[in-house]
Amino acid sequence: MGALWGFLREAKSELLRVNWPNRKEVVRYTLMVVGISLFVAVLLGTLDTLFSWLVEKYLLRSV
Repeated sequence: MGALWGFLREAKSELLRVNWPNRKEVVRYTLMVVGISLFVAVLLGTLDTLFSWLVEKYLLRSV
């Protein structure tokens, strides 16, 4: 049980030393992640549509 309390004390002291971002940084980073995610989603969706069209047009065409 003493080891558990020692671990919790050390974890608390580590968390106090963490350099936490302020609200402005959190908002900026969140918007960056959302923006990049949307960009990647649109890019992959576009590529998927393009490749589906190419496969249907050239590989699955009826003879």
